Amino acid sequence: MNTSIKSALCVLAICLLFSCTDESKKNVALQPLIPQPDNVTLDSGSFILKSGSKIYFDGNQEIKGSADYLSNLLNPATDFDFEVIQSGSIKNKHFNLRLSPDKSDLGDEGYELEITRKRVVLTAYRSAGIFRGIQTIRQLLPPSIEQQGQYNEGLALPVIAIQDTPKYSYRGAMLDVSRHFFDVDEVKRYIDFLTLYKMNRLHLHLADDQGWRIEIKSWPNLTAHGGSTEVGGGTGGFYTQEQYKEIVQYASDRYITIIPEIDMPGHTNAALASYPELNCDGKAPELYTGTRVGFSSLCVDKELTYEFIDDVIREVAALTPGPYIHIGGDESHATEKADYLKFVNRVQGIVRSHGKEMIGWDETAQANLTSTSVTQLWANKEFALQAISKGAKLIMSPASRTYMDLKYDSTTVLGLTWAGYIEVDHGYSWDPAQYMEGVNEDNILGIEAPLWSETVTNMDEIEYMVFPRMPGYAELGWSGSGEWEAYRKRLPGHGVRWEVMDIDFYRSPKVDW
Repeated sequence: MNTSIKSALCVLAICLLFSCTDESKKNVALQPLIPQPDNVTLDSGSFILKSGSKIYFDGNQEIKGSADYLSNLLNPATDFDFEVIQSGSIKNKHFNLRLSPDKSDLGDEGYELEITRKRVVLTAYRSAGIFRGIQTIRQLLPPSIEQQGQYNEGLALPVIAIQDTPKYSYRGAMLDVSRHFFDVDEVKRYIDFLTLYKMNRLHLHLADDQGWRIEIKSWPNLTAHGGSTEVGGGTGGFYTQEQYKEIVQYASDRYITIIPEIDMPGHTNAALASYPELNCDGKAPELYTGTRVGFSSLCVDKELTYEFIDDVIREVAALTPGPYIHIGGDESHATEKADYLKFVNRVQGIVRSHGKEMIGWDETAQANLTSTSVTQLWANKEFALQAISKGAKLIMSPASRTYMDLKYDSTTVLGLTWAGYIEVDHGYSWDPAQYMEGVNEDNILGIEAPLWSETVTNMDEIEYMVFPRMPGYAELGWSGSGEWEAYRKRLPGHGVRWEVMDIDFYRSPKVDW
């Protein structure tokens, strides 16, 4: 993007409320956009939304849901009643959402947004691009659009033209629901955070030593017993298959793919406690409520183990329309290396037999990966290079840069420190394609920011650890890299939006809030 345009976007004032005055029609303060769009042309003046404004879509039913989403976003803050109407022509004075077969250069998620004084036209090649563009419209509106009953007069959008496409196809965050359990509504709120910043993957860590969180009908004691506690000895919990499908659908409606993780062969104490036959000695260990890692392992020499895994993967795959199943594979210190490699090779085949591809933490790169499997780099660069040599793609999640459960600094009450501190500038100021020698953009599927929950127990704590870091990871995934000084000037406007959305965020001293 042109440097002067970037600077203009960063320094333009933030306006909370727009009135229908002559002055506001001439000059509308531009809201700071995250992720930064590719190409922006800004003009003077504004498009005024009024009572009677409508949302027209071009008849393609794929984007009807996005039109409804925009209507549901705008209506609570106004009394305008933004009606959704099918139309083959572009209408002045209204929103227009359109798919174009001629816009293949925009890819699956790119979009073009043209706001003039007369109309708003959002065009994309695929329906996901329409939805991503709606998030840009949302961010161009004042933060108070997130509240109910704010406007009964004109609401303004700046006159602007944007063309925008993401750099990486995988832009995600992880939520660990095993160490501490978070219910359906809490997961949906987490999805809402991803939605605002155009992220498209939610990795759910569903099983670990401390809890098994998804119903497996063929092995019911996994949740009845293994899901009954959590770190610190709380009551835990789990998702029924119907609840999990509800989460998947909620995400899908926002063009977010759920990546379910069943960690194995280590991080399995909850399963071992539920079914003693999965242990080599046939004895069930006690349920575990601490935070130690690396002490558990499925019995890799038992055929029953693979029957168990096949059942679990089969049921989870049937509930999950996305292309991937994550098998974990990290910190399997209680499994001999030869056994570990044999295990991963076999489980990779089980995953593929159910129509999915395997994702594993970077340790799994030591196995005989297929080129369609994916390695998630979190700790070991050598393993990442092994994955690339086998044709596998990487998800970039280096712990020292992306782990949102790490403390901001020494004064942070929540979080861990084993990989250092991650202040907001440290989390943002790196380029996934230049993180390590031997890895370039072609090797990278995308970026993911995990939130492990050893110390995180409720939604307020999730919000505090996630904001303001998550938007930066979203921008790295969309743009590939960024300029910290410009980015830090955009963050305060989002802080205002987070306040309106009742998000409990960390007010980093690196940012002039």
